[in-house]
Amino acid sequence: MSVQSLYAERRRDPHDAVGVVQDGDAIVAPIGVGEPPALLRALSARRREFRGVSVFQLLPLAKVDYFDPETTEHVRHTSAFLGGASRAGASEGWIDYHPAHFSEIPGLLRRGYLPCDVVFARASAMDDHGFFALGLSADYTMAAIEKARAVVLEVNPQVPFTFGDCHVHVSQVAGLTESNDPLVELPPPPIGEVELAIGGYVAEMIPDGATLQIGIGGIPDAVVQQLSDRNDLGVHTEMFGDGILRLLEAGNITNQRKNLHHGKMLATFALGSHRLYEYMHRNPALEMYPVDVTNDPVLAGQNDNLHSINGTLQVDLIGQCGSESLGFRPYSGTGGQVDFVRAANRSHGGKAFIVVPSTARNGTVSRIVPTLAPGTHVTTGKNDVNYVVTEYGVAQLRGRSARERARQLIDIAHPDFRAQLSDEAQRMHLV
Repeated sequence: MSVQSLYAERRRDPHDAVGVVQDGDAIVAPIGVGEPPALLRALSARRREFRGVSVFQLLPLAKVDYFDPETTEHVRHTSAFLGGASRAGASEGWIDYHPAHFSEIPGLLRRGYLPCDVVFARASAMDDHGFFALGLSADYTMAAIEKARAVVLEVNPQVPFTFGDCHVHVSQVAGLTESNDPLVELPPPPIGEVELAIGGYVAEMIPDGATLQIGIGGIPDAVVQQLSDRNDLGVHTEMFGDGILRLLEAGNITNQRKNLHHGKMLATFALGSHRLYEYMHRNPALEMYPVDVTNDPVLAGQNDNLHSINGTLQVDLIGQCGSESLGFRPYSGTGGQVDFVRAANRSHGGKAFIVVPSTARNGTVSRIVPTLAPGTHVTTGKNDVNYVVTEYGVAQLRGRSARERARQLIDIAHPDFRAQLSDEAQRMHLV
């Protein structure tokens, strides 16, 4: 049977396509813009027909109707990284939060620690050989497809066809549905004086030829803005975004000095503008891989001069970073922060930056604290953290004693809080 015949045979409307779901099934959907909105809306509309169904997904972008505390016995959401759509439900207890390093989620699926019966994913149009690309979110979805009883794709012509390890053949698919929903675009984050100051400190420490892992947010974008005079940068990252695109268009990124995947950019998911998604389409300079490739600290750390840039919410005086919760309440997730901190620490010439404004709540709360707030989830531990950067400077902690760490961190705290932090450090016998 031809691939076109297989496509026609497996084509369904969304309502019928979700009929592959059975009571008790665990559904896996990709991160972010790779989520299939038509399928998730259809699942929502039919949710009361099912019992005991779960949907696992990182960073959901659409608050679909099964995000409903009244129907969790039918369909319940579970995630290893929260966003605006899921944060409140996790805090209230009707959405489940799964702590996990991003790089390890494919392994958790393969080993059955995370169940997977059905995959719902957004895909590109099929090529002449019967393949779809899941390049917007290769992440853990490729591993889930290995385990799933049924795979249902939402085919959207706006999804770029990308290269790498992100392809599914029509013969692997139980159902196909078509949609033309616009792809979610991420607007540029606000960048103020604080972000520019932090970005400036980091940019000063990034040399020509560095390989970059850049996270999401105003501070990473502020770093990017200040790399316009760098040459031959490379990319090995988790998220492919518009900051990277700007450096590409300016000629700062060539990937010619990468010693691993020479000449290629690697990422596991994309989130940005329509222009970014167009750039990805059939671009041989970019390859999208599962997250256990891009984020594996051993593999990523084989890139010389790997520089990782990630944010946090709080840092205590010993260097522990709480990046994913507000006290005991989950706020985001572990994500790939520790993956890339460890990768950069392994890398010859690498540097791992944790970036954080010195205060929160309009300057009334210090983000450099004596101890993390009770219940805070420690993301990057004291033994892994290297550079911590605020708008007041850089603390280099790796290899330092507890006393040296406390002094350096107090020096980059907001001046209004330094005396209080010094008093607490003395009380704790740190200085």
